[in-house]
Amino acid sequence: MSKKKKINKSKEKTVRSINNNIRSSIRKLNPILKGIVGKKVDIAIRDLDFSEKRITKDIKKTISSAVANAENNYQYDIDNLIVKEAYCGKKIIMKRFRPRAKGRAAPIIKPYSSVTIILSETKKMESHGTKS
Repeated sequence: MSKKKKINKSKEKTVRSINNNIRSSIRKLNPILKGIVGKKVDIAIRDLDFSEKRITKDIKKTISSAVANAENNYQYDIDNLIVKEAYCGKKIIMKRFRPRAKGRAAPIIKPYSSVTIILSETKKMESHGTKS
């Protein structure tokens, strides 16, 4: 006899977008992603617009993709979307070598990362460092 699955009626509406093979290390991505968690989507995109980091362009594209998924696939109201989770993980590492003095070689590692953005639609508004 099999157990019946419990259906969770109070499940939050979430949307996910994953961007694989971003050419940056997770050390550089983590502080940016921690800065946008808990904010509304338009505020998070605005904060990324004014950031001086090169990699924020790729993070902005991932958030925009998640917003498009929420709007087209699930018909969510994009004004109520907040960034529920944002995290990154390691991918491949390209290894290159640079010639040095006396016939030696020094390694160059070029890391890649994957970024996952999870948006949720909530009725209550959360404010993290904003006046809205």
